[in-house]
Amino acid sequence: MQPLQSAPEITVQALLRASRAFVGLTVRALAQVETDVTLPQLRALVVLASRGSLRSADIADELQVNPSTGTRMTDRLVAKGLVRRVRSTDDRRVVRLRLTRAGQEIVERVMAQRRAALERIVAETAGVWQPAVTEALTAFAEAAGEMPEQEWWLGWAGNAEGADEV
Repeated sequence: MQPLQSAPEITVQALLRASRAFVGLTVRALAQVETDVTLPQLRALVVLASRGSLRSADIADELQVNPSTGTRMTDRLVAKGLVRRVRSTDDRRVVRLRLTRAGQEIVERVMAQRRAALERIVAETAGVWQPAVTEALTAFAEAAGEMPEQEWWLGWAGNAEGADEV
């Protein structure tokens, strides 16, 4: 006989299971786009899409990896033509990274695939999406530091300026 689990433990288990499902959705969406971008590289592209131009160290902080790992990852993304380096006009020592048009297109296509999969799943499970569930997920995302969808796209729009210049 298994011991009874506490409400927080049940919630953690449900979130762990859901997080595996979300990662699976992202991996499948990335595979459908047929690109040679890895999941960690996609995370870096999404950070740039949502936060705008950043330094390599900022991306490493955001992804919680060592600065050298962040630099190697962004070097690969630059080599693939998905990210470009831009020197600051105020301080030539500062190099920022921003998405190219190709990088934006990958993020857009993967996110569209993910959204379509989520819409299908939500439609199949429509009976469980009570306001309390949606509110709990929203509060969870906010506590994790995720921004609302409309703000995420605003960051993307600001990042799009001059993105096709290399």
